[in-house]
Amino acid sequence: MSFFQALVMALLQGATELFPVSSLGHAVILPAILHWSYDPHDASFLPFLVMLHLGTSVALLIFFWQDWSSLVKGASGKLGARIQAESFHIFKLLIVATIPAVVVGGLFEHLLRSMFGSASSAAVFLFLNGVLLLLVERLRGFAGEAGIRCIAGLSLRDAVVVGLFQCLAFFPGFSRSGATICGGLLRGLHHDTAARFSFLMAQPVIIAATVREAFKMRHVPLDAGQMHIAMVAAVVSGLTALASTAFLMRYFRNHDKWALSPFGWYCMVAGAAAFVALHLAA
Repeated sequence: MSFFQALVMALLQGATELFPVSSLGHAVILPAILHWSYDPHDASFLPFLVMLHLGTSVALLIFFWQDWSSLVKGASGKLGARIQAESFHIFKLLIVATIPAVVVGGLFEHLLRSMFGSASSAAVFLFLNGVLLLLVERLRGFAGEAGIRCIAGLSLRDAVVVGLFQCLAFFPGFSRSGATICGGLLRGLHHDTAARFSFLMAQPVIIAATVREAFKMRHVPLDAGQMHIAMVAAVVSGLTALASTAFLMRYFRNHDKWALSPFGWYCMVAGAAAFVALHLAA
């Protein structure tokens, strides 16, 4: 992988990991369209992948540091019994919402990625991701004003529903953040609250993915030049993710009526265009 390709992939990871447009789908489609020669499944690609995930994870931790600090402090009982109960409840919500992805990922991730890991499949799923975003916005519009305005108001059943939506991200082209935000919206959250819950959920998921890929890397010989590129890419990915998170949280707060719609239209157009481009080039 060249330095230029690494920078492009780092920018792509930092933006699309949090935007509801599928980082994995873009990572599969863009190299195929541009005819880049590197293999993302090759063992030598692992250090780069680990560093990208690490950069994104650090960015999320920095942005939501106050949230995590408040949760830990609340759970310790320093802020009173009511806050302690709410903090424990939110921790339970995050754990329960993560369980479906852990189970499905452990059982079916390799099968799903092998069956649907092609660029053409990713383009189709990217299109369907756009359909999902627009459909959920429409359903939410029919349902009227959302009733739950804080994460602590969710039930464990709500967390399971959001967690099941997260499993869509095992199909390259479906966005993890987009799917979980959709799940939150359908359970009564507003866009900014659904996004906050989605991004808090992302922290343990991305850390787990980083640890898993790092474990696979234990027998991979590390090239000094590639590690240097990977470290630069991690910084670029982290800074991009930090800027993306700040933008999205403000955007979702200010455009609660239709926030997912532009991303939905983008995914449909990009998915359809990528599918046509890939088949014309074949």
